[in-house]
Amino acid sequence: MKAHTVVQVEEVADGGVVAHVDRLPGRRLACGECGRPASKVATTRRPARRWQDLALREQPLWLVYAPHRVWCPTCGLRVERVPWAEKWQRVTHALGRAVATLARKLDWTSVAAHFRLNWKTVASVVEAAVLWGLAHRRWLPLHVIGIDEVSRRKGQQYLTLVYDLARRRVVWVGKDRDEGTLQRFFAWLGPRCARAIRVVCCDMWRPYLAVVRAAVPAATVVFDRFHVTQYATEAVDTVRRQMWRQLAEAEKADFKRTRFLWLKNPANLRRDERTRLSGLLRLNAPIVKAYLLKEDLRRFWDYRSTAWAADHLRQWLWRASHSRLEPFKKLAKTIRTHRDGILAWTKLRVTNGALEGMNNKVKAISHRAFGFRTTWTYMANIYHCCAGLPLP
Repeated sequence: MKAHTVVQVEEVADGGVVAHVDRLPGRRLACGECGRPASKVATTRRPARRWQDLALREQPLWLVYAPHRVWCPTCGLRVERVPWAEKWQRVTHALGRAVATLARKLDWTSVAAHFRLNWKTVASVVEAAVLWGLAHRRWLPLHVIGIDEVSRRKGQQYLTLVYDLARRRVVWVGKDRDEGTLQRFFAWLGPRCARAIRVVCCDMWRPYLAVVRAAVPAATVVFDRFHVTQYATEAVDTVRRQMWRQLAEAEKADFKRTRFLWLKNPANLRRDERTRLSGLLRLNAPIVKAYLLKEDLRRFWDYRSTAWAADHLRQWLWRASHSRLEPFKKLAKTIRTHRDGILAWTKLRVTNGALEGMNNKVKAISHRAFGFRTTWTYMANIYHCCAGLPLP
């Protein structure tokens, strides 16, 4: 503090420490609006204000100061800018940075309890840090992006996430999940930055694909193994449920509690689970055919040669289309429609696995906070924890 000094320190009844601050005579003060040195200092002052600072020997510390009115050649009569805190904030820069740092690891209620602050104060500090970080983050060209969504709350309320796959960080968060949301992202990005995008990894949702192909027609759209495998797993589960409804009571004993045997990766099964699955595969049942189709599709991702992968996919599509299993016939139709994007994976090896991990982190943020009151608060927390923003 070049223009201010502590003139008195006292302990209060609740165990805290109060430091009274005053202006050093003859020092110029800064304008609270533009930050430039003021030409004059008015004789009147504003009422004394309190700012909470980092604890002093585990005791709360407050700074108390009555700001001066100053005359700025540009802005006119304004209240001075204090060097230890932002405008309208009631915590110091040091405490604000500590709060913002800890808020990346803990929920805001725990942060508020740790620093003896109100929850709204923590929210205000973090949101201010996010806005500052978005304005000052180092911008690097986007070459490979991923697009996915995360549930905001029950009732089909989603947030759309766009992230940089190369650096594994969130780039943009938008409200809702529709064409307009993704159009807002590309409008924010601008055509010049959009031209740098070479690969877009997303799911097979038509509105996303339409916007991506219109905004970045030169980019390659890749459908990664996670989503395709997920669709195959859902098809197996649908066949299992359909078969279960058609079985007689005496026949259901063999298939009780086998759902995860059909859905899990065989490499993740325990020895007893593998033994039971081996016995089930000898049965002549629709679920066996569905399981074998799922595992055969999984082998597609092991191919390094695009030509061999294309041949394997062609044979799989024929078998699925003639399997007499409606869920797999529907899946084959979907894969045939998006065949080029699936085959592109064999060349580029781009996966949305990083985003799925990021989505799990985003969900953990919401779970540890037991939800958020507003959409913006949730979005701010995602930016704060997942976007790699600098702190003020």
